[in-house]
Amino acid sequence: MQPMTTRLLALGDSAWTVEFGAAIRPELNAQVMAFANRVAQARLEHPLFAGVTDVVPTFRSLSVHFSPQATDAEALAQQLLVLAQNSQQQAIEGQHWRLPACFDPSFAPDLPAWAKAKHLEESQLIERLLNTQFRIYMIGFLPGFPYMGGLAPELAMPRLASPRQRVPANSVAIAGEMCAVYPWESPGGWNLIGKTPVQLFDLKRIDQPALLKAGDTVSWYAIDRAAYDDLFSQCRNGELPREAFLSSREAL
Repeated sequence: MQPMTTRLLALGDSAWTVEFGAAIRPELNAQVMAFANRVAQARLEHPLFAGVTDVVPTFRSLSVHFSPQATDAEALAQQLLVLAQNSQQQAIEGQHWRLPACFDPSFAPDLPAWAKAKHLEESQLIERLLNTQFRIYMIGFLPGFPYMGGLAPELAMPRLASPRQRVPANSVAIAGEMCAVYPWESPGGWNLIGKTPVQLFDLKRIDQPALLKAGDTVSWYAIDRAAYDDLFSQCRNGELPREAFLSSREAL
């Protein structure tokens, strides 16, 4: 694959956005994450990056926020382009998570409509979902909300015509070719197909409140309602650490 031309865009007067392409693809997102790692390292080593206050990865770009009083914006821009070019051929692999999901009808109000739209049995859709490895492209919308790509195009569903005012926390949902989990109760327009008992955002984990991060991958395994209630209780009471859901790639 030929290296893609990066674009540098001003985001106001205190941030630069570096774009790696115009599509949602795993290889582009891998470049974004490699670039994010290089910027993180530069913040520790390069005086020019001392004024950087935050970095925000997306599907295909990285925004670097900085204090205009603490750094030279134009010099920082040029250095970002250098780091971006050096990130083109790097591949960043995150952690792989194997997470439980319950597809009880009370948790999956949109599963029947999904099955009807695709002319498949609900069990067939669930099986396809369980056999898919999803890549987390970015975290956004809500703290800890993962945008996970990988749903087969033929299974894609549009967002709901009328968003719900209240989506229960921990709901597993799909929209387009994406899968996600609502870490908090909130409004939302994605199709609800199940729930996970795993807590995706924990304020007590100061080091990393969000369970998932961009670059990680997720696969699902099915549990029944009784197992859901048991795991939910263990997770909320701190009896089951989040690391229990990590999976080695060799076991996939």
